[in-house]
Amino acid sequence: MPGLNASSFLSSDFVVIQHDSPSEFLAAAYPTLRRHEASANIVLAHALKRVTTEAAMAGFQFICDADVEDMLACADEYSTTPHKTSSAFWLTLWGRPTPSSPLRLEVVLSCVDWTLGEYPIFLWTPHTDKAASSAWSEPRMTCITQHLEHCVSPERVFSVFGFTPLVKTFSRQWSSMTGYAIEPEPFYAAYFSYCNVDTFKQSKASLPEGHRLRRATLADLSQVAQLCKEFADDTIFFPLTLDRAMIEARELILKRQIWVYDAQGDISTICAVTRNTHRVSAITKVYTTPRWRRRGCAELLVRDVTARLLFECGKDNVVLYVGHENSAQKVYDRVGFVGLCGKDKPVGVEDSLELGICGTKRGHW
Repeated sequence: MPGLNASSFLSSDFVVIQHDSPSEFLAAAYPTLRRHEASANIVLAHALKRVTTEAAMAGFQFICDADVEDMLACADEYSTTPHKTSSAFWLTLWGRPTPSSPLRLEVVLSCVDWTLGEYPIFLWTPHTDKAASSAWSEPRMTCITQHLEHCVSPERVFSVFGFTPLVKTFSRQWSSMTGYAIEPEPFYAAYFSYCNVDTFKQSKASLPEGHRLRRATLADLSQVAQLCKEFADDTIFFPLTLDRAMIEARELILKRQIWVYDAQGDISTICAVTRNTHRVSAITKVYTTPRWRRRGCAELLVRDVTARLLFECGKDNVVLYVGHENSAQKVYDRVGFVGLCGKDKPVGVEDSLELGICGTKRGHW
């Protein structure tokens, strides 16, 4: 296919590139993603999981914005033309603040899957200060939805998760375009929060005799699977059978991504860390079985895991999402996650939303 020169990008306000491999996506987006590593955790971590060691060594970690400009100027027609694909892909939307400005990454759309099926569509922008404005988000979501419509069947888009203003605009335009209605109730309305070495709060609370905080092992498989199932069932929208919970639990254990509160052989609480990048880790699954609630198990385990990540692994930030109405906010606040429980929200704490789409084939996350 013929190359696109730099003047091609000036002919329209935005350019959407479709990336059919994680290495292609990271080659273009990594300079921006690494500057916003915490907020970009979902799209960055999912892509990094998919690159091979060889691809990771290929150089995308060492490129700068000028390199990206050159690369996009050489993008071929196939990259910028929407095309169907049955595998994971990413859309990146690029724009110029002024006609003389270099191209910059403005929106990422991630369409990926995992062991238990399809993930939601994930949206991310480094420009949350602007994305709350409909004048900014409307034209960009128009470009993204029009491109996406040619990439997948409407049934694939069962839900959309990301920064609230983007998700609302995307869902409204997608519904109008495809005729698929938005579910009447949001699947998830949450705060994105973080904890770092400065906000982390120590505690004098000690474990009862015989209790342990540790990584799960295969000997814990049945108990961890049961808690994974209970956690999923609590979400209502993404329940799991016990067989599928066993698959999830086994994967988490084998990858050493799940910690447990062990009360003398009785696993009361789980805490998973499944999205890791160079400087950031995300806590993704905290759950205490009902008979052990209100005993401080979750707080002890979350504090222990967070401390390990910050002080032993050297992470700059540990991040998580917590529902607007979830009482677990109190637990996370006591550990040191910021902007929760009605407190002032510093830069980096964002409002996130997942909206479901009716009549689609629902995946799992």
